[in-house]
Amino acid sequence: MTLKKRIFFIYLISSLIPFVFISLISYYTINSILTNKLETGIQSNLKQVTLSLDNSLSSLNHISQQFAYEGTILKELDELMRTEEPFRRMKLQHQFKSKLNLITFTNPEIGLAMYYFDKDQTYHFTNFPVKYSFSPNKLPLFAQSYGITYYGPHESFNRLDNEYVLSVLRKVNFPGRDDVYVYIESGFQLLKNMLDNEEAQNNSSRLILLDAEGRIIYSEVPRLFKSGTYFPESDKGKNSGHSNDYYWFQQKSKQGWSAISVFAEADFNREKNRWFLQISLFSLVFLSVALIMAWVLWKMVYRPLNLFHNEIKMMTHAEHQVTLKSTKIPEFDSLLRQFQNMKKNIWELFGEVKEKEKQRVDLEVEKLLYQINPHFLMNTLDTAHWLAVMNGQHEIDRLIQALNKLLYYNLGKLGRPSTIEEEINAIKQYLTLQQIRYDFQFDVRIQVDEVLLKKEVPRFILQPLVENSLYHGLDDEGYILVIVRLNQGIEIAVHDNGVGMSDEHIQKLLTNKTSEQQKSGMGIGMNYVKRTIESRYGQLAKLEIKSEPGKGTSIFLTLPLEEERV
Repeated sequence: MTLKKRIFFIYLISSLIPFVFISLISYYTINSILTNKLETGIQSNLKQVTLSLDNSLSSLNHISQQFAYEGTILKELDELMRTEEPFRRMKLQHQFKSKLNLITFTNPEIGLAMYYFDKDQTYHFTNFPVKYSFSPNKLPLFAQSYGITYYGPHESFNRLDNEYVLSVLRKVNFPGRDDVYVYIESGFQLLKNMLDNEEAQNNSSRLILLDAEGRIIYSEVPRLFKSGTYFPESDKGKNSGHSNDYYWFQQKSKQGWSAISVFAEADFNREKNRWFLQISLFSLVFLSVALIMAWVLWKMVYRPLNLFHNEIKMMTHAEHQVTLKSTKIPEFDSLLRQFQNMKKNIWELFGEVKEKEKQRVDLEVEKLLYQINPHFLMNTLDTAHWLAVMNGQHEIDRLIQALNKLLYYNLGKLGRPSTIEEEINAIKQYLTLQQIRYDFQFDVRIQVDEVLLKKEVPRFILQPLVENSLYHGLDDEGYILVIVRLNQGIEIAVHDNGVGMSDEHIQKLLTNKTSEQQKSGMGIGMNYVKRTIESRYGQLAKLEIKSEPGKGTSIFLTLPLEEERV
């Protein structure tokens, strides 16, 4: 990252992290407060609605008692029903209606009231005209208790009114008949006021009433919660929940029925979302201010840095001292002075390097003057070979021939690649020289798959592996086993029964460019093999050494076939 990006990043992080934490804490705190406030308000309103409905039902119960229990009114009703003489019957009917009117007048919350005869499917003594469709069996059952049946909000049977009302049907202990009931409706305006009051306090809420079994008897959301169906999760004993993208809150009455207030999810979260929008806008303003402050901070640092950069560019193209302008920032001025001193030292070092390079070139030329031409050396060795043959010096002749062949093979180092067959022949010549030089015999066994003899490999890839076995404790009873076989690639293994090596020494062989072999052998170490296969084959080749002190060493080299090279 550039310095500019780092300044912006660090400044924003240092500014935003506290703000984000404060915002998150505030959000969850406000969210909790608002949620509790909404839920508390909803439960309070719902409790008032439930209490009002309870009072309304209790009032209906109390009023129905005046119509149903034995007393003067029942005696007059019995006398009226038994009287057949028209004048007497009309007089009794007038008296009975007067008493009924007195009851309804003293209870203004009463709407329609009448006596219902179930067997005859008739009704009498009504205080309002009754609709022809009257049938208690079609009403939504609210609750039942001790011979009295409450019906939930339904359209009034008053022919002059279509509002929703509560109603009660109570059995009357009428002499000689057991099918007489009193039917009373609550004042429709009372229930309407209760529901309107609940909606006014929470205009987004909707009311649902359930019977004791959890069945919906009244719903203001019929599309999702249809009357006559069971309310979801009503049997789980929860007082609130979420269903069909609505939040709901339940309040149970003592009689077993329940009132539920439901809110659309969007309406319930509207106030929280409004607060979240406000804090989001505030966050954007804060972020804008933070970006502006980061830009101002960058400009304060960028100008001295730009001056510093220009001065450095000028100094890299000049050998002489340049008068630097002041950045008016002590830290930068100090750095520039140090850079001037460093520049002076660098040019002094350049002079020394030039002088040393000139001396090195002179030495190389001098070395070339004394270097022996390799072909001259081979011709000389060839002459020595014939002299040894002529004088019968067969051991010397054997030594010279092996050395001559090895040197000839060595001349191809920088030329074309070698083959497995050439590598094996070079090993044999090398081992001949070593046996003559150290005057001890050791067993060397070489096993090669014939199909691999003409396969190309890097030059001098096997000799360091065999040389390693000779220089690590091999004696007259020792042996070296060289195996070259085909197995998906070229697998080369060199085993010996020498003194072995430690893991530390193995690591040194693979990493050090200068090894003991360069002091006494061909000058090619294990590190050469490792670097050669990495350069030629990359990850397709592998060199591994396994050794245990006192038990010998095994070297494994795996090379890909030429057609597998990448």
